[in-house]
Amino acid sequence: MLLQRLIIYSRKEQHIMKVLQRDGQVMEVSFDDNDGKKAFWHTSAHVLAQAVKRLYPQAKCAIGPAIENGFYYDFDFGFSFNEDNLGAIEDEMRRIIKESLSLQVYEMSKKDAISYMEKADEPFKLEMIRELPEGEVISFYKQGDYAEFCAGPHIVNVSHIKAVKLLSVAGAYWRGDEHNKMLTRIYGISFPKASLMDDHLHQLEEAKARDHRVLGKELELFALMDEGPGLPFYFPKGLVLKNLLIDYWRKIHVREGYQEISTPIMLTKALWEKSGHWDHYRDNMYVTSVDDMDYAIKPMNCPGGMLVYKSKPHSYREFPIRCGELGIVHRAEKSGTLHGLMRARCFTQDDAHIFMREDQVLSEIQGVMRLIDEVYSKFGFPYEIELSTRPENSIGSDEDWQLATESLKAAVEGMGKPYKINEGDGAFYGPKLDFHVKDSIGRTWQCGTIQLDFQLPQRFDLEYIGEDGKEHRPIMLHRVVFGSIDRFMGILIEHYAGKFPVWLSPVQVKVLPVSDKYLDYAKEIMAKLYEEGIRAELDDRDEKLGFKIREARMQKVPYMIIVGEKEKDNRLVSVRQRDAEQDKQEIGEMDMADFIDLLKRS
Repeated sequence: MLLQRLIIYSRKEQHIMKVLQRDGQVMEVSFDDNDGKKAFWHTSAHVLAQAVKRLYPQAKCAIGPAIENGFYYDFDFGFSFNEDNLGAIEDEMRRIIKESLSLQVYEMSKKDAISYMEKADEPFKLEMIRELPEGEVISFYKQGDYAEFCAGPHIVNVSHIKAVKLLSVAGAYWRGDEHNKMLTRIYGISFPKASLMDDHLHQLEEAKARDHRVLGKELELFALMDEGPGLPFYFPKGLVLKNLLIDYWRKIHVREGYQEISTPIMLTKALWEKSGHWDHYRDNMYVTSVDDMDYAIKPMNCPGGMLVYKSKPHSYREFPIRCGELGIVHRAEKSGTLHGLMRARCFTQDDAHIFMREDQVLSEIQGVMRLIDEVYSKFGFPYEIELSTRPENSIGSDEDWQLATESLKAAVEGMGKPYKINEGDGAFYGPKLDFHVKDSIGRTWQCGTIQLDFQLPQRFDLEYIGEDGKEHRPIMLHRVVFGSIDRFMGILIEHYAGKFPVWLSPVQVKVLPVSDKYLDYAKEIMAKLYEEGIRAELDDRDEKLGFKIREARMQKVPYMIIVGEKEKDNRLVSVRQRDAEQDKQEIGEMDMADFIDLLKRS
């Protein structure tokens, strides 16, 4: 599935629903809220399972959670299931919804739940129940003839589902383990109002038309090849785009007092054990052996940054120390999760680490927030902020976590920015602020992050000499603005549908001679454009002008210069633009100096 969130609708009305909790209590929630969507889509997944069991009684049910944008359910059908089967299941789901089934919740002991699932012949459910602690009381939700053990909550009646659509079928290993059985995963979406489904399906079509993987190939930017799954190959135009982002990044970071460093792509296992990544991130790391020593290819730049800091002693007078790194990282993503530049195994992270004193924490967080705001504004991205708190798999004391979390809260509130709490989704070493940009068709993407870390400075025994002449421990910020330069490129491709602003376009001007007779003048124009640092291409093919114009439009080049007899005789150029309405694309003749001025102001 795409690593994105779709903004489902833009209307302001609230969709209030009642949900049934595990303890039998009923409470009101809004579909507009995450909890409301989760309950609504989780119930829809149960309706999907009920429909499958009615149509295919021998099918075995695995799991069916709500996800960020809809729901899915995993089944073992025992036959070759494909998308041709979805229509019948979708029709059965609608029949179940029309039955207006109310949900009931009840409890069983573990022993009785095992007996129930043995009789129902549901091996996947049975496996999960057997793993629960002895004495566990297990809740079941029932709707009509279908019951499933589940912690809930669920909407109180399936009739609240006014629109449902099954979207796709995929393979999924049981519990995500490639050594387990391959199951059939059915993805779906549902809404409490039919118009919301219309909006959503329209948005899916729009997203399909903007797919960065398709546009990346059409615009000759990048490709993913069988010889390197999840490892992007950049073509010349794509590398121009990537380097433009890097150049912009470097410019603003030099201005903000960052020093750029570069650390090795491969470091010893001992370093990753020290940082905590070996215990907490090992499954996402590529490992190798050199001279009988274990190494890991870096999935993150942080530990290398720690070693750079430790390479010499530091004084309180140096702080804050801001170190930036455009580091290439590799992560062992599962093949089923790969998605173009959005989820790759290799990418460039625009990392930075800020080492600071305690009295500098608030101002440094807010300084990064201002920088992120500037960058997103340049690309036309509104954004939302989430504060992600301590996860279960974490390191450090309660006191450190509380201090770090409260510091992030104070920084955001001090800037007057609204934010949401994302419970339990922090990094294993500290809480974080995540920045979700909203693109031109309403989808949100998590890009920037600010992570406040008390743990790695302790693990690496980082020190500085304070004003009192004693040793002190610095506090550290991890932060990215783009997140991944590659992923940010993918977002930009879809945001602009390939029609990049002039400053960001790999080719800003296409020079189109009417025939070979005007090729020398066209080359003169190219030379002037190069002198001005303008990225231009000459189409000197023996093709008709109309064909060349259509090709330039397909390549989404912002400006086209037409060179013919009149232009040559008058030492002018005829200019067409990409972004105007069809009848206004012709700008007309102008002097080269005026055109260059126009281009630089675009």
